[in-house]
Amino acid sequence: MCINSDYRLEYKQLILPSIFIAYGAANLNIKALKQLNFSARDEILENNLAHTHLDNYTQFLPAAIVYGLDAVNIKGKHSFVDRTVIYATSQLLSASMVFPLKYLVKERRPDNSDYLSFPSGHTATAFSSAQFMFREYKDKNIWLSLSGYPIAVFTGIYRVINNKHWVGDVVAGAGFGILSTDLAYWMYPQISTWLGRNKNKAQTMVVPFYQQGSYNIGFIRNF
Repeated sequence: MCINSDYRLEYKQLILPSIFIAYGAANLNIKALKQLNFSARDEILENNLAHTHLDNYTQFLPAAIVYGLDAVNIKGKHSFVDRTVIYATSQLLSASMVFPLKYLVKERRPDNSDYLSFPSGHTATAFSSAQFMFREYKDKNIWLSLSGYPIAVFTGIYRVINNKHWVGDVVAGAGFGILSTDLAYWMYPQISTWLGRNKNKAQTMVVPFYQQGSYNIGFIRNF
């Protein structure tokens, strides 16, 4: 396969996610930033903003839209199988970064429910899905490609409103999500080559993911 610009990973692509991740990490130790986290939580509690469970579903919505658009013949950059491999890779990468950090950092959630607050897994999934939508449609319809980001921002905001995450957790999660999808596109040519060695055999991918407070494993079978 010829590697074109769609699969290159340039340093400029790393700037924004690196800033997000660095900011989130700084929130863990810098007193002034930690105080901003507490101030945001207190402001939300004082205004008694309504909670919602929609963030459990909106984290996947941009990716679902990509598949829905394909069903009505609004095609993205890749075929169904190819984009599924890319998206599954992005989720695997995101999980491999986010979940170990939760157990290493052991940051207490705002609602005191556990010590798995940093970084936000929901937000990472939401932004990886939004970045996936962007990469699939950016060369065909820029406005359509950008439409996943407001959904991702909604998810992140409601992780804070629902008292499940600090602001720093959400910002870091966004960085990990964007990074995981860009890495998935960069890795895709090699993964495609590897899968192509067994074209006549069924391929199975195991994808861990986090949803509604529990860890799950998804299987993708390509015949």
